[in-house]
Amino acid sequence: MTTSELRQLDDAGLRQEIVSLRREQMNLRMQLATGQSAKTHRLRQVRRDIARCKTFLAAKETSQ
Repeated sequence: MTTSELRQLDDAGLRQEIVSLRREQMNLRMQLATGQSAKTHRLRQVRRDIARCKTFLAAKETSQ
């Protein structure tokens, strides 16, 4: 998701996005460990997306 899409989500939407990204991260780690993953760059992208979601969530909580 882009940053503009993340800004439009509410708290519940951001939390749901974090959960789905965590699942994807786990699946990518398992694929990497078993040697099935050809997209090793995706793990880095997912990790950064999780951090981005957490940042927006913290910013919304402090602004309230």
